[in-house]
Amino acid sequence: MSAPATGATTRTTPAAPAKPDPRAVAAASADTFVVAKPAAFRTAPKDRIIRTGVTSGLRGLQHVQYQRTYDGLPVYGGDFVVTTNATGGILSTSVDQSERLDLRTKATITAAQAAKAARAKVSEIGTVSSPRLMVLAEGSGRLVYETVVSGHQKRAETKLHVMVDAKSGKVVKTWDEVRDVADDQSNYHGTVDLSTAATSMTDPQRPGHQCGGQGGSAYTGTDSAWGNGSGTNLETACVDVLYAVQKEWDMLKAWLGRNGTDGNGRGFPARVGLSDVNAYWNGSYTNFGHNQANNKQATSVDVVGHENGHAVFTNTPGGDSGGNGNEKGGMNESAGDIFGALTEHYINEPAQYDPPDYLVGEEVDLVGQGPIRNMYDPGQLGDPNCYSSSIPRTEVHSAAGPQNHWFYLLAEGSNPTNGNPTSPTCNNSTVTGIGIQKAGQIFMGGLNKKVTNWSHARARVETINAAIELFPNSGAECVAVKAAWSAVDVPQQGAEAACAPQAPDFSVAVNPASGRADAGGSANATVTTQTTGGGAQQVALSATSTPAGPTATFSPASVSSGQSSTMTVSVPAGTADGTYKITVLADGASVDRTATYTLTVGADQPGTVFADDFEANGSWTANPAGSDSATAGKWERGAPQPTSYSGTNLQLAAAGGSNTLVTGPQAGSDAGTYDVDGGVTTIQSPEITLPSGTLALKLSWYFAHLNNSGTDDYFRIKVVGTQTTTVVQQTGAAANRAGAWKNETIDLSAFAGQKIRIVAEAADNGSGSLVEAGLDDIKITKS
Repeated sequence: MSAPATGATTRTTPAAPAKPDPRAVAAASADTFVVAKPAAFRTAPKDRIIRTGVTSGLRGLQHVQYQRTYDGLPVYGGDFVVTTNATGGILSTSVDQSERLDLRTKATITAAQAAKAARAKVSEIGTVSSPRLMVLAEGSGRLVYETVVSGHQKRAETKLHVMVDAKSGKVVKTWDEVRDVADDQSNYHGTVDLSTAATSMTDPQRPGHQCGGQGGSAYTGTDSAWGNGSGTNLETACVDVLYAVQKEWDMLKAWLGRNGTDGNGRGFPARVGLSDVNAYWNGSYTNFGHNQANNKQATSVDVVGHENGHAVFTNTPGGDSGGNGNEKGGMNESAGDIFGALTEHYINEPAQYDPPDYLVGEEVDLVGQGPIRNMYDPGQLGDPNCYSSSIPRTEVHSAAGPQNHWFYLLAEGSNPTNGNPTSPTCNNSTVTGIGIQKAGQIFMGGLNKKVTNWSHARARVETINAAIELFPNSGAECVAVKAAWSAVDVPQQGAEAACAPQAPDFSVAVNPASGRADAGGSANATVTTQTTGGGAQQVALSATSTPAGPTATFSPASVSSGQSSTMTVSVPAGTADGTYKITVLADGASVDRTATYTLTVGADQPGTVFADDFEANGSWTANPAGSDSATAGKWERGAPQPTSYSGTNLQLAAAGGSNTLVTGPQAGSDAGTYDVDGGVTTIQSPEITLPSGTLALKLSWYFAHLNNSGTDDYFRIKVVGTQTTTVVQQTGAAANRAGAWKNETIDLSAFAGQKIRIVAEAADNGSGSLVEAGLDDIKITKS
């Protein structure tokens, strides 16, 4: 370690640069992947793909959501989800659209005719929206009008979306947004502490959640003591609602990694006093009535958890519309039951209150016959235990049976040993459960991949993917998911993944990141891969060009992670001059990654020839000649930890972004721990092919030392082509030199038409010198 400078005082070590937002990393990676694999997303020439959000899940998983338009019209069912790991690696995609869209977008019937057909579907009409022309993603596409009719059907509230074929005028699809079923005195839970606002039944810790009457306003009072414990008191009903909602919110975060009911830190208001033996979610708020005996409000944990669970289902990708007949609606009802059961188990109340179980509504006794659904044996209450082709034609609450049964088998198994009841299987198999918390995590992981046309078959595929991604080092959870689906007669799907650990991961980079070629010519670059987790995996390489024109081949076309391949980008004769983005897809066995290469076509085309900001792992080579003598502080790419001595800044944070080339990025226990020691350290760029013309090299650099330095110490940057030119040189001195980024522009026109490399050197050749250097944001441009 270098000796400290004379008179040096205590150093300070500022905090390391903040890590990139994983949501932003995931979005950028997924966007590039969507460009790289248009066929996977059935992208048509008239499509416009729009990223609509990123939902964070457990263990760093990110779920990036997309919608599309076709010829300027919204596409119903054209949505998809791309799931990445915490570092942006593509793990899986959820795409339901089966064909590229190809249709004419001129309607035959009028909007008024479509509205008339929609109005006929509701008996008591309140409001009718203006019909909206859109594309229904069925086959190659169907042009439809969507109209929303609000009102009542058989006294029940409805908000019905009606899709009318814009050519024939026939109704082709409908779906309803409304989904049925200090110390505070609760009817179901005894005395609880809601921690509401001082004089209002609002929850300051969970934005959006409040409770009140049918007018929509929160109940108010002179203090924060609410309810009297009576089953007919509506303020007490709000105590029950807020208590269950708060516990469900906490469960979503602690068990499932979800931020609030809507996934973005907000919830929804609730109303009590509905004059009906019912409870519902209408897309904006939950509403709770009473039981048939009118001696209890329908506000038990599982009922509140159920209705609030509809809000979760609505606010995951794909929403709550679509599906085949009532199939998705039944899965929505099942989702409510599952979230209710999860909340009961999270609270884990004793027997005198509302203990955890897999029955729905047993505490409310809604119609005087006990529970309204049974998850471990739906058939006991007349609902189907098993999936069949009749499910899309089954009433939605009954159609909840197969997925409810699946969830119980996944959580508890067919023959639990913890006191829970046995559960029959449709294929006479024995299923071993994995526990309700893991089952809930996998169910939530599946919902984060949901698309508009959701089905039991797609849920099987995506919950298998979720199990693999959430538990990458264990196959047991994946096996259990498959076994539970098979046990309710949802068979193996051709697209489902095999149950195998997915721990291996890798990175990919292209060096140089840009190049130039004439029409009829070609350019070369090196694609490097590096194993970043687990063992090596096979990686297949391909590329697409935007706009179309250049094509890329790879030698070899498949590598084991850790190996490199030469990419040759060929430019057909007649290709227009301009800039082309080449997106390289590295298709691994367990994860996919992308990298980009910018190709300039045309001899006289100005622009960037080479650029490296060191945020990606490039092909710079340390100690290229094998003659370096430095024993510490060697050049490497990294995120530097800034250091200083006695007010003199030595090692600096990157000039831009997080990473840079630096002489030993760590701070260590002392500023002199990782500085350059013992001689020279060298790093060299990949080979760069320069075009003819006027060229400029722009870069940022710094050189810092203390007063124990001398003229034997130095920092140099050289350009090596057919000749070698030192373009930056700074020597040491017996004085403190504070590090400060300096921007340098160097004329490289003398190297035009050559292949060059950029070489950086730093040396501690004196006795006990403290020396630091950095290099960042290198760019060669042609003017």
